[in-house]
Amino acid sequence: MSYIGLDACKSGWLAVVIDDAGFASAFVEPGVRAAEERGILEFGASHLVVDIPIGIPDGGSRRADNEARGFIAPRGSSVFPTPVRAALEAETYAEARAASVAASGKSLSSQAYAIRERILDVDGHRAEARIPILEGHPEVSFRAMAGAGIDHPKKSYEGMALRYELLKSEGINVPVGIERELRGAATDDLLDAAAMAWTARRVALGEVDRFPSAAEA
Repeated sequence: MSYIGLDACKSGWLAVVIDDAGFASAFVEPGVRAAEERGILEFGASHLVVDIPIGIPDGGSRRADNEARGFIAPRGSSVFPTPVRAALEAETYAEARAASVAASGKSLSSQAYAIRERILDVDGHRAEARIPILEGHPEVSFRAMAGAGIDHPKKSYEGMALRYELLKSEGINVPVGIERELRGAATDDLLDAAAMAWTARRVALGEVDRFPSAAEA
């Protein structure tokens, strides 16, 4: 079987495909639907995990975000609170901030609002998905691989080298420099997508842990 990991990049979604033997391929598609279809048609993918929040709250915070943030300490700040639906559907950042305050009592960051289209892309496609599409977070996956907290940021030389080695230890040898052939992709995008593919494989094998342990209402 094959498994897809997705991470947002400048030109859309960067997909990494792995199978039970390791790294298989990587490609970029503009939308999650196209990435899923290509993964199925070309690689027979059975599961997909994406680095984007799934399950948009109407108000308040998600336990998934809170528990993930604690798990990856000292890198907890890399998990941001998932915006409420009214904020994601707002047409401007100012309107989104007002909607967030009204629904949750808190504003939202410009970084969170900047990925609104990616969140809504996945949210709108899940009901029509042909294979399971689940949420993951790369730093949670790398923390699970490492067995301890990771000090080095993902964009530092030390951080990227460590993440390459962690993936290699799990049998996923990501070709160094392949992102140069993928439009709009950066090295950290590639590594994050590979971590999501690793998680997708773990889901298929029944080996994955989740935050929280039971689905939120």
